[in-house]
Amino acid sequence: MAKKTYDFLYGNGTKSIALESQRIIKVVETTDFPVIKNLKKAVLAAVNQPIGTKPMEQQIKAGQKIVFICNDPTRVANTSEFMPILVDEMHRLGIKDEDMTIVFALGTHRLMTHEEMVEAVSPAIADKIRMVNSDAKKQENFEYFGTTSRGTPVWINKELCRADHIIMTGSIVHHYFSGYGGGRKAILPGCAAWETIRHNHSFMLDERAGLGKTIGNPVYEDQMEGVALFAKQHSLFLFNAVLNVKHEFLKIFAGDYVKAHQEACKFVDKVYGVEIPQEADIVIASCGGYPKDINVYQMQKTMDNAQLAVREGGVVIMVAECIEGSGSTALEETFRTLKNGQAIQKALEEHFEIGANKAFAISRLMKKADYILVTALDRQLAKDMLFAAAVDSIDAALQLAIKKVGPDYKLILMPSGGLTVPHVK
Repeated sequence: MAKKTYDFLYGNGTKSIALESQRIIKVVETTDFPVIKNLKKAVLAAVNQPIGTKPMEQQIKAGQKIVFICNDPTRVANTSEFMPILVDEMHRLGIKDEDMTIVFALGTHRLMTHEEMVEAVSPAIADKIRMVNSDAKKQENFEYFGTTSRGTPVWINKELCRADHIIMTGSIVHHYFSGYGGGRKAILPGCAAWETIRHNHSFMLDERAGLGKTIGNPVYEDQMEGVALFAKQHSLFLFNAVLNVKHEFLKIFAGDYVKAHQEACKFVDKVYGVEIPQEADIVIASCGGYPKDINVYQMQKTMDNAQLAVREGGVVIMVAECIEGSGSTALEETFRTLKNGQAIQKALEEHFEIGANKAFAISRLMKKADYILVTALDRQLAKDMLFAAAVDSIDAALQLAIKKVGPDYKLILMPSGGLTVPHVK
């Protein structure tokens, strides 16, 4: 049988394997869309011909205070490329450096170092604009804006409350339980307090919560309601990019944080949704390298995408370095304490905890298929987390997978599994 070598991104490098071509049902890849050639022109066009609101230059006045919300390192948005353009536009509109602040939307993620902040927004911007982490655990840094109809207390970072205008930057991809990233997520969960995030994320246990779903999705609807409570008193302006798998800009959506995001989500479906003829016995999926495979916490999103391509009782081989381990002590402890998916779900239904929710997200996928890791993750930790195995090479993982599914297997390959969303035709 003729073989072809396939490369999968792994951390900052690659893992390769030679596979028999006739076994491959499909290589799941995105449709090619034209990339933006002149970023400055595209950025300025987006903000001054926005969707659903007045142009930025008609809203921002000299002397006002501006807060930019920016992504943390777990979200690729190419922030360092567009921030200098946005800051220059602020200067043109009469905004001084000292009247601008960058808030990093961490949600419940770890704090960023100063070096990471500089890298995120570019040294030129970091040298002149004040930068802060939104630390969800520091309750005193948050202001209360009421409670949603689903009971989520809305606590938003005070840095945002002091601004005349809040510019919500970031990128948009599918999200495994809140439908899509971007949009309202810059504020909730991005710049919300721990209890706000915990209560909102508890709705992920609802079967209506899921990837690519907004209408009827309780997580998404609760986030939208929470941000609307905040938006009654504050000016929000969305600036979201959609990137391709090479992290190149495809399109920028700016303007009203609801309407512009809705338009962006339609485009995301076109870019990342991929038809497959059938589910496979074995799926080999890469998260897309660093930072999408920085830890298990981030890797899990690719697990969700891969699950859509594998048959019941099949095997998913995850190519994910996980250089920072699990990414969550709570995630680890939940697995070690509760041992199985059923116990994890029961515990979360009784009291929902951030970190433990990832244990649920991971273990629920294992009902359909085994997951084998090609990873640097500690082997005992992988076992504790109920992964079928953790090995050093895709070859070794494939041999284990064949033992499970038999010799007459068919494959689907997902080299950009962190982004692509397969669905059976």
